[in-house]
Amino acid sequence: MPKNSKVTQREHSSEHVTESVADLLAHEEPVDYKRSVLNVTGETWDKQKDGEEELDVENRPAWNSKLQYILAQIGYSVGLGNVWRFPYLCQKNGGGAYLVPYLVLLIIIGLPLFFLELAVGQRIRRGSIGVWNYICPRLGGIGYASCLVCFFVGLYYNVIIGWSIFYFFKSFQYPLPWSECPIVKNGSVAVVEAECERSSATTYFWYRETLDISNSISESGGLNWKMTLCLLVAWSLVGLAMIKGIQSSGKVMYFSSLFPYVVLVCFLVRGLLLRGAVDGIMHMFTPKLDKMLDPQVWREAATQVFFALGLGFGGVIAFSSYNKQDNNCHFDATLVSFINFFTSVLATLVVFAVLGFKANIMNEKCVVENAEKILGYLNTNVLSHDLIPPHVNFSHLTAKDYNEMYRVIMTVKEGHFKELGLDACLLEDELNKSVQGTGLAFIAFTEAMTHFPASPFWSVMFFLMLINLGLGSMIGTMSGITTPIIDTFKVRKEVFTVGCCIFAFVVGLIFVQRSGNYFVTMFDDYSATLPLTVVVILENIAVAWIYGTKKFMQELTEMLGFRPYQFYYYTWKYVSPICMAVLMTASIIQLGVSPPGYSAWIREEAAEKFLLYPTWAMAILISLIILASLPLPLVFILRQFHLVSDGSNALSVTYKKGRMMKDISNLEDNDETRFILSKVPSETPSPMPTHRSYLGPGSNSPMEMSTAPNGRYGSGYLLASTPESEL
Repeated sequence: MPKNSKVTQREHSSEHVTESVADLLAHEEPVDYKRSVLNVTGETWDKQKDGEEELDVENRPAWNSKLQYILAQIGYSVGLGNVWRFPYLCQKNGGGAYLVPYLVLLIIIGLPLFFLELAVGQRIRRGSIGVWNYICPRLGGIGYASCLVCFFVGLYYNVIIGWSIFYFFKSFQYPLPWSECPIVKNGSVAVVEAECERSSATTYFWYRETLDISNSISESGGLNWKMTLCLLVAWSLVGLAMIKGIQSSGKVMYFSSLFPYVVLVCFLVRGLLLRGAVDGIMHMFTPKLDKMLDPQVWREAATQVFFALGLGFGGVIAFSSYNKQDNNCHFDATLVSFINFFTSVLATLVVFAVLGFKANIMNEKCVVENAEKILGYLNTNVLSHDLIPPHVNFSHLTAKDYNEMYRVIMTVKEGHFKELGLDACLLEDELNKSVQGTGLAFIAFTEAMTHFPASPFWSVMFFLMLINLGLGSMIGTMSGITTPIIDTFKVRKEVFTVGCCIFAFVVGLIFVQRSGNYFVTMFDDYSATLPLTVVVILENIAVAWIYGTKKFMQELTEMLGFRPYQFYYYTWKYVSPICMAVLMTASIIQLGVSPPGYSAWIREEAAEKFLLYPTWAMAILISLIILASLPLPLVFILRQFHLVSDGSNALSVTYKKGRMMKDISNLEDNDETRFILSKVPSETPSPMPTHRSYLGPGSNSPMEMSTAPNGRYGSGYLLASTPESEL
């Protein structure tokens, strides 16, 4: 018996010492219970099946190196959203003011929950279905809901990769096809395309040449064959990267994760040299404090934290399940979280530099157009020449001179000013005009490309970067589907991966209609946001309140070799669940208050217009939310009323090469305690696990056993470095 054991302590001390069975038997050799006389289940030992289980555990794929794993997590979390979603939200919600709530929520919600998912995946070494079946079988629907959310997100996310592929191939020409408005012949007269002239060359190329978008979601317009081919290429790339599991996808990450940073830095340096870039940067870092008090800003920041880190999708759990058990996942969580944040800021700097340049160009265009109107009014005596300041030179009119002239005319012609149709042409107004959704990357960045030296080269690099960012995230998203399904149902990896990609491509054809962009907006806004929030709340509750925060902290201490900060204890237990409950409530209220709608591009007006979803689209929208959330109550009901087995309806202990799994169920609380702490030697099972429950302050017993029926110790007093899926 070791000198520091509790038995030895009792021999040399009069102080009362209570030892657990785990302490007494911590150093006994492991025994295969199924082969021993203690097989209380009467279960016959199947040597072949037992060998297959051991092989399944020992042959689980693993990352070739820690660097490969970190790059995979970075590639998964840093995606297209960092380029088009984060800058858009930053611009929409007050520039620098948005960074404050985002950083606060990243620290109190994002980092703790990201650490939690990494830890459970690494500890249990299963995909999302197996992990949550193990922690709480009645909440096993979390894993299935995660798979569905991953599927919905993957459907439209790969469409964005398809758009990037289209732009990538279009970049191999000079001049770039979006640099100028097309010329059309009207009889013998050549004129600029009206839709392009009223908007801009890049906007026209996006909406008309790329999407060939219809005026509303109700106007299907048929398939866009160019986008259909690009979507097929995108799913082929994802399938090839995924077909061999992490053996193939891990190698892809070396390039797909590092290349975007090279391109972003180059774009930042070039962007800062553009005229007006400083105006955009200043606009970004000037916080509008009133925006910080807007609950909508905090709601969107929290949602972006979830999307940015991939919380609730299952991809984080899938990647970490291929780690060694002694890997420092706390370091990984902190590193990846803040790399993700700084990448978003870097991409936003690039975007705002470009927006500052574009705002100056558009402002100058506005000044020229309105100056021509004023000259017309002067020539027709609608306006008096006395209203024009003497120093104003119309041949070299600056924005400052125009603003001075505009204020004078507005003051003198106050009663009839609106009839003149003059615009203020303020730079601030141009900077506040947000390019919505995915168009930010495909309009703002493409605008920058036309002003770069060797613009085709820069365009090729930029869209290759977008493809790499998208593939990195798609690999993680698909892993959130394939890993738990393969772990649980033991299907062939290659067959399932190929079948999943083909099925997703067929369903994804809805996004490559002429109205497909509106469906992308619908799925992006509603298919994942609310179900994802519910999933993450239940994950937090399952670990912190059902499994037990103290037990989880103790297991982390044993796994990592050090005790995580108390910060995580309180955030998991109280802060994160409360914040997410508030977020979910706010999201539901937002859905009820604001009727769901989308921004439609009206061809005749060459402008966006907000339209409400028709009844049939509302039915699809509601079905998406219900379908993504359905596994949660369904699995709970089926297992609560024992309509399906949760894998814990028998008492059995399995020992395999030092690893142990124990499953206790259908025992009353007193029976379970008597079984574990029996005073009769012949009734005491042997051997017992070496695990000791965490003894937090205020614990009355050195072996604190949770009697919650859904908890780990209620459904299965389990200790295993690689537990099997409970489904």
